[in-house]
Amino acid sequence: MPSDPHSHDHSQTGHTHGESCCGSDKPVNTSLAPAPSSGRSFQVSGLDCAEEVSILHKVVGPKVGGAEHLAFDVINGRMTVLDSAKTISDSYVAELVASTGMTAKPWDAESASVDQAEHLARQRLFTFLSGGFWAAGFIWHVVETGLGGAVGLFSGHGEAPMPLIEVAFFAIAILCGVWLVAPKAWSSARRFSPDMNLLMVVAVAGAIGLGEFFEAATVAFFFSLSLFLESWSVGRARNAVSALLDLAPPTARVIRDDGTELDMSAAEVVVGDRFIVRGGDRIPLDGEVTSGMGAVDQAPITGESALVPKETGDDVYAGTINGEGTLTVRATKLASDTVLAKITRMVGDAHARRAPVEQWATKFARIYTPIVMVLAIAIAVLPPLIAGGAWDYWFYNALVLLVIACPCALVISTPVSIVAALAASARAGVLIKGGAYVEAPGRTTALAMDKTGTITMGEPEVASVHPLGTATVKDLIEMAAGLEARSSHPLARAILARAEVDGVTVSAAEDTRTVPGRGLEGRAAGRSIWLGSDRFAEEKGFGSSIPKDIRDRIEGAGSTLVAVGDEKGVIGLLELRDRIRPDAKGIVAQLHAQGVKTIVMLTGDNERTARAVAAEVGIDEVRAELLPEDKVKAIEELVETHGMVAMIGDGVNDAPAMARAHYAIAMGAVGSDAAIETADIALMTDDIGKVPWLIGHSRRAMSIIRQNIAISLATKALFVGLTAFGMASMWGAIAADVGVSLVVVANALRLLNAGEHKQPPAGGKRVGAQMAKGALAPGQ
Repeated sequence: MPSDPHSHDHSQTGHTHGESCCGSDKPVNTSLAPAPSSGRSFQVSGLDCAEEVSILHKVVGPKVGGAEHLAFDVINGRMTVLDSAKTISDSYVAELVASTGMTAKPWDAESASVDQAEHLARQRLFTFLSGGFWAAGFIWHVVETGLGGAVGLFSGHGEAPMPLIEVAFFAIAILCGVWLVAPKAWSSARRFSPDMNLLMVVAVAGAIGLGEFFEAATVAFFFSLSLFLESWSVGRARNAVSALLDLAPPTARVIRDDGTELDMSAAEVVVGDRFIVRGGDRIPLDGEVTSGMGAVDQAPITGESALVPKETGDDVYAGTINGEGTLTVRATKLASDTVLAKITRMVGDAHARRAPVEQWATKFARIYTPIVMVLAIAIAVLPPLIAGGAWDYWFYNALVLLVIACPCALVISTPVSIVAALAASARAGVLIKGGAYVEAPGRTTALAMDKTGTITMGEPEVASVHPLGTATVKDLIEMAAGLEARSSHPLARAILARAEVDGVTVSAAEDTRTVPGRGLEGRAAGRSIWLGSDRFAEEKGFGSSIPKDIRDRIEGAGSTLVAVGDEKGVIGLLELRDRIRPDAKGIVAQLHAQGVKTIVMLTGDNERTARAVAAEVGIDEVRAELLPEDKVKAIEELVETHGMVAMIGDGVNDAPAMARAHYAIAMGAVGSDAAIETADIALMTDDIGKVPWLIGHSRRAMSIIRQNIAISLATKALFVGLTAFGMASMWGAIAADVGVSLVVVANALRLLNAGEHKQPPAGGKRVGAQMAKGALAPGQ
């Protein structure tokens, strides 16, 4: 509980981070690609993986002043020319992209999904045609030569010339298999910048040169299949994000001015319109309940498992489900501006902010591919020159190396894993704002957090009233309630609730003003009155008027002392008590068990109260009686002495301190636009129990990414070694390449089910709406 509950700070501080990936005190946020909204975006057909990103960096980058002026979102097939870039026309950008074998046009969110579906359909068509003609050629060979001839195909038959019709089938299979790849390979060759497309085309051409049409067709078909599976997996991850938006029904039953009801598109509903939500219906728009009572399942937004009661005045959110009763709701946001729509956009945009491990995979592939080309040339040339080996034998082994060395599985598994993790966390009520923040929680060593609304329930009550001198309980409550009459702060509500219970008539004080980090001042009945912490009383010169025994008893109980007085002195004390969350101790223990070595409470409350709460839940360090600027200093000290520091706050008043942490988590972001936009990660409820889940989810995601990298590299290394000794075959190379691609994609997509494995426990009371109203104070 804060020592001054009334220091309402409605300013929003931008959340910025360090610039260098090495040596910065902000290592997580450094190498992130800028958000796609900071420039001109283009829909790039054929932008399927990081390999194409590398190509576009080399081709478009120099024309816009450098690759750093481009941002990419592979999952959505989007390239953004940032505002910092040199000015070039959209048509010239499209021309540059076309030279790489891809196509580009200005970004249109509505048509992007159609373009992506058409690109996938085109890939599917050519892959199936390639596979069909490959199968036709193989069946023809079986019919003509029997099963023994089929075995001969797989062992490199070397028989009489292949019949022309069989050659034709395999030739068409080759053509269809490389149709979409060849332009990219040609662009790569012209730029003397080998990539995996060039590797495959060279391998196919080499097999044709050796007269191995069957093997050439097989390589072409399976590489085409691999690319199709890649696009399909990316599309599935993208669809998991899009499915979030589909939670909101497309229509709303709107009440007209004459009282009649009409079903209309949710997109046409304007702010202020009233609509009906029957029991069992999904809510189409964000709004405020104007009549009726119900219990709403908010799990699609917040991940809460329990129904949340709703009545007049409560907020409801698009995509949630009314479990019982009928609600009349007044729309407070357009369909395009709901919390659900913002979550969907943010998760969709998040992949543009790439994780360090994702950038590592891209850089590795960029260096690795040219090395493979050189190694293939060495295998083809050196054994015949040095040891007198057969040219065709070692040329064949070089082709095998090109096939197995294709880095497709490596470069696609990481971005698919990241997006799957982002989508799964959003479904669990945890909004992660970028790939870097998928990786960061798993490395957290220090965690700083508020007390009120985080460790405690955030719903205080007046536990006791202590009038001093000739003042009565009624006098004290009446004066405090008058100062708090127009405040929505949790402590203000507690005091006003006590006034209502006691039957005290509340008259709002005049000229009230907030003293940041201290309390409130105003005028009533012609005299100056004030309310705030004991520190505020001391600054006014009345600290000695507070009885020591009452102060010790209140602070020793972990409650908050609020002094009330006028220009003559202190007239009484209020004890406000906030209940500690029942699961707080267990959550802190779980965080410690996960390796978070230091958990620090940062609060504006007095030292004794803060330490009493910390001792009860097992928090390591307490820094109390802090103003907002003191919290910033505390975070800076933690950053200097600990590895990865996270800050949990309300996303508005704590923004300066949150900005100094390596990453920031906003509590209870439902209803608070500022909370969602300020933090790197937003918990959609005020449930701190989701923090251990977040850390576990991060570690699971990184574990899967490392598994994929290890599987890819180990398989490549094994076959490269076998090829160098002439022990590998084209069939083994093809099976390994396609097999590894399938394995890593399937492994990555397991993360889509992460939200279903272990949901965070549903926690305390809802304070998200309080945050939206600026209810939580910086002193908390």
